[in-house]
Amino acid sequence: MVPRMGRARALTRIRVVTSGASPARLRAGTAEPRGTRMRTWTHADHTRAVGDEINRMAKTVTGHDMSVPTPTCPGWDLGALIAHTGAIHRWAAAMVRDLSPERYHRREMDFGEPEHRADYPAWLARGAEILQEALSGQEPDAPMWAWGGDRHVRFWSRRQLHETVVHHADAQIAIGIAPAIDEDIAADGVEELFDLLPYARGGAPARELTGDGETLSWQADSGAGWVVTLEPGGFSYRRSPEPGDVTVRAATSSDLQLLVWGRRRADDYSIDGDSGLLSWWLSHSAV
Repeated sequence: MVPRMGRARALTRIRVVTSGASPARLRAGTAEPRGTRMRTWTHADHTRAVGDEINRMAKTVTGHDMSVPTPTCPGWDLGALIAHTGAIHRWAAAMVRDLSPERYHRREMDFGEPEHRADYPAWLARGAEILQEALSGQEPDAPMWAWGGDRHVRFWSRRQLHETVVHHADAQIAIGIAPAIDEDIAADGVEELFDLLPYARGGAPARELTGDGETLSWQADSGAGWVVTLEPGGFSYRRSPEPGDVTVRAATSSDLQLLVWGRRRADDYSIDGDSGLLSWWLSHSAV
């Protein structure tokens, strides 16, 4: 899984605010802050998008050598990456189907992994229907176990979309293709990481994402932008075009998602301000 799994227990305090507004979590239907251009996502949107992304990933890896190393997932080859991703889809689908109040243990489950690695891409693709059917069959706000703060079915449509997006990028990098994530998906993926960090397994070093008002700004020329503020009890973020103590500028939200999820190096970006603060954030937010 891209983030480490664990009990849904907040390790740092996180607030989400809109520019000039009182602290409030951004939910479907929230007005878009000035200075940013962000799509509002629904559970149905995430469910459609994850199926499409799984099929795109399966197409990407079809015909490739399963023993190719994956540099962004050290110790894995392409086959291991596909096996992991396909298993995660089926694991999540099983919990959603059952509206499970507790975490299922993947080691105890049979996901029908093919005997021959050449069959992995087709097996991965079949997981799209399995996952979409489970997600579509439940109400978005139905309560269930989730390791993030949103313990409802809708958590899993969003989580599985970005799980797949990032691992698709891993596969593309492994076979020499430059990843290019859809802009709306990538912008949502940046925010998802900010939402997930307080729940990352083990807490350290995410527990240390605190400060005394230092700010990190993440800006895409395509219109999306965020400012993260470090606070004594955790951190907050808001959608904003404002600069920070350090400002990262990129052409696209795709570039920013790849950076915050550790799939690109900070050296590839335009950075204004305290580069040490950025390095510290990236090392402490690696999940």
